[in-house]
Amino acid sequence: MDILTIKLRFGIIGNSPTLDRAIDIARQVSPTEITVLITGESGTGKEVFPKIIHQLSARKHGPYIAVNCGAIPEGTIDSELFGHEKGSFTGAHEARKGYFEVVNGGTIFLDEVAELPLSTQVRLLRVLETGEFMRVGSSNVLKTNVRVVAATNINVIDAIRNGKFREDLYYRLNTVPIIVPPLRDRKEDIVLLFRKFATDFAEKYRMPALQLDDEAQRVINNFRWPGNIRQLKNLTEQISIIEKSRNITGDIVRKYLPESYSSDLPVLLKRENPVGDHSERDILYKILFDMKKDITDLKKLVIEILENEDNKEYFPNEKERILEKLYQEVEPVVSNTNVKTKPNKVNIEEIEDTEEYIEENLSLEKKELDVIIKALEKYKGKKRQAARELGISERTLYRKIKEHKLDE
Repeated sequence: MDILTIKLRFGIIGNSPTLDRAIDIARQVSPTEITVLITGESGTGKEVFPKIIHQLSARKHGPYIAVNCGAIPEGTIDSELFGHEKGSFTGAHEARKGYFEVVNGGTIFLDEVAELPLSTQVRLLRVLETGEFMRVGSSNVLKTNVRVVAATNINVIDAIRNGKFREDLYYRLNTVPIIVPPLRDRKEDIVLLFRKFATDFAEKYRMPALQLDDEAQRVINNFRWPGNIRQLKNLTEQISIIEKSRNITGDIVRKYLPESYSSDLPVLLKRENPVGDHSERDILYKILFDMKKDITDLKKLVIEILENEDNKEYFPNEKERILEKLYQEVEPVVSNTNVKTKPNKVNIEEIEDTEEYIEENLSLEKKELDVIIKALEKYKGKKRQAARELGISERTLYRKIKEHKLDE
């Protein structure tokens, strides 16, 4: 059976190459007994692929059941899947067969398989490896011949790293992966799907079908569709019922799109912890202090080298070149602190004078001390109000007071 025939049979709409690839893989693995793991975002239509695999396999006349693992409570999931014996737990008034026993000879689709508890994952792994399982409350080993197709919309690798999914089970399920593409990666299919849904709802509600103008088509093509096909279908139904006009414009479509997803532009998140900003300010102060100290130490070192008589003997012409290089490196750093630029004639005395001037203007520590003292005086020693005035945390203010010995 070719891909087009499969689409017609299972009602799949779209011509995206990534969608065709997923269908082709499902078609190829259907005749085998290979376990398949289907991955994709919520709402992409993963549930249709297990049906394709089952209907095109030798098990097509056997039972088929889809189980949403995330919808079954953790306390009863083992009973649902593997059955239980009478009296095995409170409320077990009689023995019950589980899905793996009922679907013997058929196919079971485990949707949201990553939601299974770890203890249940161990039981599932045993079924996949040996076909054996035990009912809850029983020690008798039962056999089953079931093909498992699983699906999930989460990143299983991250779940493994976080200890929420067994790595051995992942590799056992993921014999052949099928990746269902999100709707935003199938832009050529979005308008086709909208028209299909609009036609279906027109027949259901006995009204004319919606018609999208060019702007409306552009709007839905550029939307990210975080809910994928399910979201597009819901939006089409809303517009079909609420809007009186059958000619849909871009403005009409925008009214039904969530504002938080209406743009593909990056979103800037507001920091919720203002203390983090003050910590960055403290780091900046420290960097500036260290930079000032490094520049001063460098200048002193160069002056010592140039004043050394032995160095004058070996480097008689290097004095002016070194000083030239020093000013080229230092001047951009200190230019914002009102430091004098390079003098017309360089000599040792001028470097020493400039050094004193740099020390005076780069004294951020002294300026910080003055600001803290003024804030404390303004609020008569009330540290909480002073910290708020300074834009730092009260804890940081206490630390600054201790550093500057203001509490003595």
